Amino acid sequence: MDDVDKIYSIVQFGEEERLKVLFVAWGTNMLFAFDHFNGIVIKNCLEWWSYDKGTKILKTSSNDVISDIAESLEKDYRQNLWHRFIGLPWSVWWAVFGNAGCFWLETENNFKSAQVLDLSTWEILLLDKQQMIFSYRTSLLKQYEWNYFLISAEFDLSTKIEKYHSDTDNLYFREHKQPKGDTCGSFFKNPVVSLEWFKRDYPEYYSEDMKIVSAWFLLEKSWLKWHRIWGAFFSPLHANFLMSDWAKSRDLLDLIHYAQKTVREKFWIEIENEVRIITN
Repeated sequence: MDDVDKIYSIVQFGEEERLKVLFVAWGTNMLFAFDHFNGIVIKNCLEWWSYDKGTKILKTSSNDVISDIAESLEKDYRQNLWHRFIGLPWSVWWAVFGNAGCFWLETENNFKSAQVLDLSTWEILLLDKQQMIFSYRTSLLKQYEWNYFLISAEFDLSTKIEKYHSDTDNLYFREHKQPKGDTCGSFFKNPVVSLEWFKRDYPEYYSEDMKIVSAWFLLEKSWLKWHRIWGAFFSPLHANFLMSDWAKSRDLLDLIHYAQKTVREKFWIEIENEVRIITN
C-alpha cells in the first residue's frame, strides 16, 4: 500500500507538467502506436496472491499473471476451475480490465470484488461484481480507463460458471492452432450480430444463442489472411492474429484500419479491436 500511496504525487506531478500518465502491467494485449511517449509510465509491480482451500476464495494483487495462478492452483491445490486460463499472458489487471476470456470462461464468471483507487477523489473503493459493469471484453475500468487503478481482486472459485460450455483442449489449441512470434495475439473482438442473411449463408459460423460471429472468419472470408502492409501482416495460421515482422506502428495501424474497412464493405459488420491501442 505504500507504493499505491505514491501514485498520488506522481499523477499530481504529471498534471502540473501537462504530461499524460500511463499505467501498464505486463504490457500484453497492448499496441503502443508511437515511437516516443511524451509522458509518464507507471509500471504496476504489485505481486502477491493467496488461496483459501476451505472457502475457495482467491485473493490476488493486480499484477499477478493469471496463467501462473491457474497453473499453481492445479498443481498445489487441485483446483482446476481456471484451467482454460493456462497459457494466457495477461495480468489480473488486464483480465479484469477487459473481462478477458477463453473458450467461454470469462473473468467476470467467478469475480467477487475488487479494490480500486479512484484517481479523481483518491479514495480506495471496494467494488462488487455489479458495480464493475462487466460485459463482453469490457468493464467499468475499461470504460473509464483514466479514472481507476486496480489494486487487488477476489474470486470465488467454489462453483464452475461458464458463459457457454466448451470441450476445447485449450493447451492443444494454443500449441497447434495459434501462431508463434511477434504478435498482439487475437486482435479483434468477435462481433455480436443478428443478421438473417448471415445465418442463411453461413449457418456453421453463426450461433443463435450467442449471436456472435468469429472475427477470424470475417477476416479470412475477406481475403485478409496473409495480407501484409510492409512489416505488419495477419497470420496464415490464424487470420485474427496480427503479426509483426519488424513492423513500424504506422504499418500496424494501417493494416488494422484496412481490415476494418474491408470487413465493413463485405459484410456490413464493424469489427473492434480487443487489443488496447495506446496513442501518444
